[in-house]
Amino acid sequence: MTSSRMNPKVDDFLSKAEQWKEEFKKLRSIVLDCDLNEEFKWMHPCYTFEKKNIVLIHGFKNYCALLFHKGALLKDSHGILIQQTDNVQAARQIRFTNVQEIMEMETILKAYIDEAIEIEKAGLEVNFKKNTEFSIPEELQHKFDDIPALKTAFEALTPGRQRAYILYFSKPKQSKTRQSRVEKYMQQILNGKGLHD
Repeated sequence: MTSSRMNPKVDDFLSKAEQWKEEFKKLRSIVLDCDLNEEFKWMHPCYTFEKKNIVLIHGFKNYCALLFHKGALLKDSHGILIQQTDNVQAARQIRFTNVQEIMEMETILKAYIDEAIEIEKAGLEVNFKKNTEFSIPEELQHKFDDIPALKTAFEALTPGRQRAYILYFSKPKQSKTRQSRVEKYMQQILNGKGLHD
């Protein structure tokens, strides 16, 4: 682990970590052994190859993880990659609950990181689902039928904003809840704004 590639922001992050400190340190040393550049993005240690994101170290309440940005493209010969939710298309995690697990998997982790670097060198990309592959909830479709301007405004949004709305509107089990969500955000859509704008 060469100190020239170590980022002071990651040192600061590690010094303040209340949970997973030893696990983070071990993951950091493994990743840096793979000749990646250490950066600090999205409030977490992120490791890049030629400015392309390869892996990120992050922690949750019950586990810490190594997140592969294009994990969906990895072979996963050990069957250890986890898709966080159905909506996550590209990233995959390897989860840990203690430093011993990380030490036992060091060789495997380095092999996965090396494969992720090769995927980046080859210029491979994850094929994302198009928004047309997500079904429009009928409550939103009814509003589109009643208010053509709403449909026009929705279609003018970026694909990511459209997808966020579709997922948010589709989530509730009850039609009444889905309908109230659509009604609540109609003006925001008409204003050309995304769910979180």
